[in-house]
Amino acid sequence: MLKSWLLLLGAIVAEVLGTMCLRAAVDQPIFAIGVVIGYVIAFTLLGLALGRGIPIGIAYGIWAAAGVALVAVLGAILFGETLSFIAIIGIVTIMAGVFIVQTGQRDPSAAEVLDS
Repeated sequence: MLKSWLLLLGAIVAEVLGTMCLRAAVDQPIFAIGVVIGYVIAFTLLGLALGRGIPIGIAYGIWAAAGVALVAVLGAILFGETLSFIAIIGIVTIMAGVFIVQTGQRDPSAAEVLDS
């Protein structure tokens, strides 16, 4: 199970790098190559993580929330974009929502025992 979570982590990193390249490509078009490579790797790793048993609702939620948070922070650091207090509250809310969804996910094997 650890390997599936590492694959998901890799998908998050690749997606964030691809998105950072997307922003960088505005000023230097050569970064478009990084966009394509980043997203191909991200979707490949995400698919592999799903194939190893992470539920899609959990995997996609974590992937999207972590991506939004990291892109917002890195955009502020690397590109001087504004990260307002309200935006920070929004990021925290998204991450809290993903946490709630993840902790509320029932274990299918436990459900079978309860249904018996």
